[in-house]
Amino acid sequence: MPSIRKELPRGFRWAAVKAGIKASGRSDLAIAVADRPASAAVMFTRNQVVAAPVTVGRRNMAASAGHVRAVVVNAGNANCATGPAGITVAEQTCNSAAQIFGCLPEEVFPSSTGIIGVPLPVEKLVKALPHAAEQLKANHAAAEAFATAIMTTDTRMKTAQASIDEAESSVRIFGTCKGAGMIGPQLGPPHATMLVYLFTDLQIEPAELRGLLEPAVESTFNSISVDGDTSTNDTVLLLASGASGVHWDKAPRAFQDEFTAELNRVCAELAHAIIDDGEGVTHVVTLDITGAPDDAAAKTIAKSIAHSPLCKTAWSSADPNWGRLLAAAGYAGVPFDVANVTVSIGGVRVFHGGVRDASYDETAVHERMKQREYTIAMDLGAGTGRCRFLTCDLTVEYVHINADYST
Repeated sequence: MPSIRKELPRGFRWAAVKAGIKASGRSDLAIAVADRPASAAVMFTRNQVVAAPVTVGRRNMAASAGHVRAVVVNAGNANCATGPAGITVAEQTCNSAAQIFGCLPEEVFPSSTGIIGVPLPVEKLVKALPHAAEQLKANHAAAEAFATAIMTTDTRMKTAQASIDEAESSVRIFGTCKGAGMIGPQLGPPHATMLVYLFTDLQIEPAELRGLLEPAVESTFNSISVDGDTSTNDTVLLLASGASGVHWDKAPRAFQDEFTAELNRVCAELAHAIIDDGEGVTHVVTLDITGAPDDAAAKTIAKSIAHSPLCKTAWSSADPNWGRLLAAAGYAGVPFDVANVTVSIGGVRVFHGGVRDASYDETAVHERMKQREYTIAMDLGAGTGRCRFLTCDLTVEYVHINADYST
């Protein structure tokens, strides 16, 4: 299991306890508390069916003008498709947490992950919250406990960190996430599931924080897929405590550029961890799409390939069936001339000029595809648009996990 090695962002404390929601009996209630209301930016799922905590979280973010004092996450139950009672449960959780942490209910951010359609026993959450509050600490063990408690079908904790020096201080970033299945995020601004929590001690206003989060998410979490299923609960939350004393508006441009790059790197590392730990995954595949009419078209092509069962099952056995790649690109709805397309797998060119490449070596390609990670590059020859998209194979183990998920 990975461990947190760098210093954590100042101004936050973390904890996790057993509330009795997970059938396994493991820790299933995680909380993160800011010493003072933190600036917040969030992106939620674009699924039309959303879980109660997404509805309440969206409402709270608007009411608090983008400030969060406490994050309350439960695993083992998604609190989705539970009707008005589910909304009440999320509200009661926020109310109870507000009393314990001395803040307004709208400054509490709720999250849930787990099975859909089962009522969430709020009495278990409310009973466990005071015990969780007693465990709050600002050390590595507490942050790791938080990162572990949010897991469902994940096999390992997922964290990433960064530190950026500025004058006599430094700004720290800590991120953790969960997700292994039901991963096909379509995250947008506020208008098995992926949950991402990012913490920094930078001093910055909510609007500026949103300006940093949205492009970081688009190139990372919005550019991955295990199975193409967009969850009802997907959430990426970024909190800034301001405890470093480094103010975004007063920092030099060089620092701003480095912070932006490090935030993107942390998000990319977490996104890769989700795919690498995907349900039943044996191969992690990077789709490098270039030469599209524009970037949006490139992503459309990438998603078409990433979500094709024929492509994904071929990857599981390292079968170099490159015709499936062309077919998936062809029905994506993006105009291109196949005579201008070039395809390479693992660095070996397999298709060029409208036909199989003259030097195509099936055995060599098969060997490249046996590696844990490799890249499939497709140049459409139709423009300057490009996209790097991270996905994986589809295996029998994935079917077993999801065939028996609720039973």
